[in-house]
Amino acid sequence: MLHIVLYQPEIPPNTGNVGRLCAITKSRLHLIHPLGFTITDRQLKRSGMDYWKDLDVHHHDNWQDFKNSDKGPRRLWLFSTRGEKSFWSADFEDEDGLVFGNESSGAPAFIHDELADRKVVIPQFDPKLRSLNLSSSVGIATYEALRKVRYGKEIYVGNG
Repeated sequence: MLHIVLYQPEIPPNTGNVGRLCAITKSRLHLIHPLGFTITDRQLKRSGMDYWKDLDVHHHDNWQDFKNSDKGPRRLWLFSTRGEKSFWSADFEDEDGLVFGNESSGAPAFIHDELADRKVVIPQFDPKLRSLNLSSSVGIATYEALRKVRYGKEIYVGNG
């Protein structure tokens, strides 16, 4: 299992899309508060659709509460536009956590400092643009990590 960690997400449809991705991939979603919306937000439900009931989601009051949780990951990887190492070269393992900052400001400096040795970037090919959408980044990262974790194992790819 992978753990997807959203640090103080602000936009409900992004979190809903990430929740749907986590339900589909059987990944655990960690939401670190405060959130920029209420969890009952109509847009969150719409983007997560009926998948939200199948989601393994854990709420944490703050970063330290998340770190102290017995439901958390073994290791953490910070995805950041300020990373120097490509996520393609990361050695993801089962029970790893993929950490993403919020939409407007990313992860705070203390998380960058704490995870400096496991800070990675999704390569961008147009340096004029700021970054990918949060839910797009989570999708790209999750499937790359799953590919590495499950390489050589049979993976179910059908839907019927």
